[in-house]
Amino acid sequence: MNAAHGVGKFVRIGALSIFVAGLTIHPAAPADPAAAVKALLASAADAVPVDLSGRDLAGLDLAGVDFKSANLRGAVLKGANLEGANLSNTVLDLAILRGSRLHGANLAGCSAFSTIFAEADLSGADLSGARLVANFHGANLTGTNLSKALMAADMRNQPMGLMRVILVKTVLRGANLAGADLSHGLIEFADLSGANLSGASLRFADAAGANFRGANLQGTDFQEADVSGARFSRAVLDQAINFDKVRNRDALRLE
Repeated sequence: MNAAHGVGKFVRIGALSIFVAGLTIHPAAPADPAAAVKALLASAADAVPVDLSGRDLAGLDLAGVDFKSANLRGAVLKGANLEGANLSNTVLDLAILRGSRLHGANLAGCSAFSTIFAEADLSGADLSGARLVANFHGANLTGTNLSKALMAADMRNQPMGLMRVILVKTVLRGANLAGADLSHGLIEFADLSGANLSGASLRFADAAGANFRGANLQGTDFQEADVSGARFSRAVLDQAINFDKVRNRDALRLE
């Protein structure tokens, strides 16, 4: 244990007076939780994913860490620094990543069902092919790769109401959503300016107030999508699918 001299006192034993120094006990410093996680992951075999489910990793600096397809179900990563981290093929279902920093991170093929990415920075990240029935409210996905991402609601399994991707007020400027499935998604007031949505599905999506300015919409399926107040100036619309079947077509903006 760590000790430091404090105020002492004289103790009289018979004819002798002995000075006894006081001792102040300092508890040992706690182990670095980020270092512990890094060590655990570094020692793990690639074939056996580390179980970090339910762990409180909020605020930790885990930038550049290879999570080796770890199980992070229900983990709390609020405000964590995960810039450049490898989270590909991880399980992030029910995890909380609100306000986390994921710039340039690799989340390709991950599973994020009912996951919270609200207000997180995912700019330049790779979420290609990921399963993302998640909350991205107010998040920054500028230049993010979401190609072939699966964000559609599963209409066969909705016992607790509609579970769908939330992209309300999400910044997706210049993002790659080619071939992504956003069917039934909530993308109201999202900024999709300059994004690549070629071959994507927005069937039955709620896109009121969304900004599609300059977006590539070739082969994008808009069947029954709500586009009230949405902006499409300079967007490539000539090969969009079912654009004549959108809801509130008279309220969209082409200027």
